[in-house]
Amino acid sequence: MRYLVFGKNGQVGSRLTRLLGTSSELTACGRDDVNLCDAPGLRALIDSVRPEVIINAAAYTAVDQAEQEPELAAAVNAEAPRVIAEQAKRLDVLFVHFSTDYVFDGTASHPYLETDPTNPINVYGATKQAGEAAVVQTGGRYLVLRTSWVFSSNGRCFLNTVRRLAQERPSLSIVNDQIGSPSLADDLAAATINIVNTVSNSTENRYGTYHLTGEGDTSWYEFARAIVTELGSHHVRVAPIGTADYPTPARRPRYSVLNTDKVRERLGVSMPSWRDAVKRCLNDDPDAA
Repeated sequence: MRYLVFGKNGQVGSRLTRLLGTSSELTACGRDDVNLCDAPGLRALIDSVRPEVIINAAAYTAVDQAEQEPELAAAVNAEAPRVIAEQAKRLDVLFVHFSTDYVFDGTASHPYLETDPTNPINVYGATKQAGEAAVVQTGGRYLVLRTSWVFSSNGRCFLNTVRRLAQERPSLSIVNDQIGSPSLADDLAAATINIVNTVSNSTENRYGTYHLTGEGDTSWYEFARAIVTELGSHHVRVAPIGTADYPTPARRPRYSVLNTDKVRERLGVSMPSWRDAVKRCLNDDPDAA
């Protein structure tokens, strides 16, 4: 199949590009290739590639900075997906769009279902929710994949921040009252390709919104402890602190675990546990630093 991937230099996009580049006809785009805020240019690119599958792994992900740049965040996270979705529908091709656990407010006491009401509490979450809504309202053949706490062996993410700080400091203070599910970019990319193949080869309508994360849940504190332990940095003390002790410009949901039963039962896709993913990311990935 002919794939068009946006966000080729991001954590998930780079993994998708690597996996698809060996077995498919692939056009992968990053910031230097296309301006997501340029709607005419975006439409022209899609028309020129004539893909069979479009995957949007690009996003404005600077959660705190989004509070100061809401217009830019909305342009990338809401308007661009709408334009892509419209073109995908016009060409009658599958559109896969990544979203986030931050579309929820974090007040639940059980893992969020795809059908639970969204109620974002920061600009980033609100723009991602608007992007989801635009894709759904446009219709066509779409998949919205909500994921959470994405990490990989390179790029800006929590795992690499902890790895760096563990080399620089004798102790780390990490928030212990925000709960979610870490998701390895490599696993997300592989699962996404499986989902595309399953949906494309199915005689049933399996389009819609799905939750896709690493198995299990944890706090940022326990996530950090697992990273430090796997690094063998036993001299580094990891101390738990509350959200109130680490104020940030953007509010974070306290509990944003996503229920992944739907993607497992309808599409037969699941991801490994986040703890297993941390071990593979730090020890087995050839790109690991």
